[in-house]
Formats: sequence, structure tokens, C-alpha cells
Amino acid sequence: MDVRDRIDPDYRTLVETMAAAPSDWSDPVAERARRAALAPPPEVPDGVDWADHEAPGPEGDPAVTIRLYRPAGTAGAGGAGGALPLVYWIHGGGYLGGSYEGSNDTNGEWARDLGCAVASVEYRLAPEHPYPAPLEDCYAGLKWLVENASELGLDSSRVIIAGGSAGAGLCAGLALLVRDRAELSVTHQVLIYPMLDDRRTTGSSQWSTWVWTKESNDIGWRAYLGELFGGDEVPAYAAASRATDLGGLPSAYVMMGSLDLFFDEDMDYASRLIAAGVPTELHVYPGGPHAFDVPRLGGTFELGRRAHSDTKEYLRRALAESVG
Repeated sequence: MDVRDRIDPDYRTLVETMAAAPSDWSDPVAERARRAALAPPPEVPDGVDWADHEAPGPEGDPAVTIRLYRPAGTAGAGGAGGALPLVYWIHGGGYLGGSYEGSNDTNGEWARDLGCAVASVEYRLAPEHPYPAPLEDCYAGLKWLVENASELGLDSSRVIIAGGSAGAGLCAGLALLVRDRAELSVTHQVLIYPMLDDRRTTGSSQWSTWVWTKESNDIGWRAYLGELFGGDEVPAYAAASRATDLGGLPSAYVMMGSLDLFFDEDMDYASRLIAAGVPTELHVYPGGPHAFDVPRLGGTFELGRRAHSDTKEYLRRALAESVG
């Protein structure tokens, strides 16, 4: 189905332009270079201190870079207001691209306005590094932050994990992994239009969309799963839609536009979280395409601003809940 006639009017020109010159992920290295040349990372906003850290990677693998943002003047243990709660951010990019610097603006805004620390993890990318490398990088980074919370001025009892698109898919897998390994604890998972289902058999997964297309989706899953792609043995940690037991997971926030390729799988996952007894908040934005809240993809339009505000407000409430 071509959903173009149902797009929010503010986005029509933008998505028509994108449809005329779609991204080509058949060569991920070239596409990453093209995107890097096209748009440098956004600036960190004023009122935010930040620093990069190197966390030990999974055993035998390279270190994991983490960018830690915090309100200005709160660096180190015992900073103003005491230890800071943490939002752990996992960037999107279809498992193929993206960078820990790509959300400098939003991560910094959250840190400044919510009075928390935000950590953005630089995980390895497919196809050079298929599953489980990206997920294990995310786990290693989170574990290092929790284990070194005192030195970093963080409150290890108040940790929220969050991500967008493929990053939200990793976030959902990370929530399952944290529950099952039982080494760490997180209070909430924030899943922003998550990429969850490698099988791509839902109705919405076949829509003719923009930003992230069904062709890109196929390439992304093939790259991420490697030899596992197309088989029945794909673990839930790699594709959370395959999970059969969602009990005991942290409270969830699930958000997507109604014209997202991932709409059906996200709705299904949210429904199953609720059925499993997981406190879940679901937001659907009519006429919103994939990534409609990202500033360079229409996030400054009214629908994108509303979604951004709703996510930020959820984080505010979740951080307050975790205090009690």
C-alpha cells in the first residue's frame, strides 16, 4: 500500500523529496560516508557538560565509547544535587549506520532540562559486526556505567534505557538480556518506533514508505543477523518480537507514527507487554512517518514537536517514579 495520501501535510514535501532520492544501504560503508559528509553531528546545547569515556568491551572485543552528558556544573560524584539518575541512549540507523554523536541535541536537552545524566553508546555496526556484537556492546557499556556509578556521580538504582528505531530494537533486546542475566537492573525502557521483527510479514512491513523502506529493512536485518537471517533460530535478544515471555520486564513507553513501516510489529509488542503485566504507555501519532520527531526529518513540525514533548514528559515522570 502506498500511504502517501495519508501523510501529515507538513511532511509531504519532505517525504516526496526523500522518495525521489532514497538512501541506498546496499553498500553500508558508502552510505555512512555519504551521510557523514551531508550532515555533521548536531551541537550539544548550552548548559550541558559532556565527556567521552572508554568502557571495557565484551571479552576479547574492543572498548566501547560512551558519551556522557550532564547538566552543567554537576560533574563527578557529589556534584550539585547529588548522584544523577541515568538515561542510557542507543542510537538508530537500521543496525547499519548512525553514531553516538547523532543525538547530541536531544541527549543534551534531556540532561539539562530533566536534571539527569544521559549516556550515548557507540556500538559496532553491521554487516562488519553482526549480532550479537552490537547488543553485547550496549550491555557492556551499561554494565560499566552501573559498576562505576559512584565515580561518575550516577545513581545506579535509577537507570532508564532508551533508543530509536534500530536503537529501540537493541533497547528491547537489552531489556530482555538485563532481565535474564540478572546482573543489573533498569526501571524503564523507552522504545521509539522500534525495529523488532526480522520476519517482515506484517501488513505495515510491506507498505511503500520513506525514510526507512521495506528494501532498507530487508538489507538491515540481513546484515544484522548474518547467518541467522531467514532461519527459525533467531533469538529474542536479536529480534524482540520473537520473545515468548515478556514478564518481568521494566515499564515501557512505545511510540510510533501511524505510517511507520514498523507500525504493526510495534503495536503487537506493546499489546503483548500489557498482557504480560508490564506497565506500558503507548503513543501513536496520526500521519507520522518513520523518525518524524527527528529534527532534520521534520521534528520541528507540530506533530514532531508534540511527540518529542510527550517522550520528554514520560522521561520526567519515569525519573520521578524511580526516586520512590
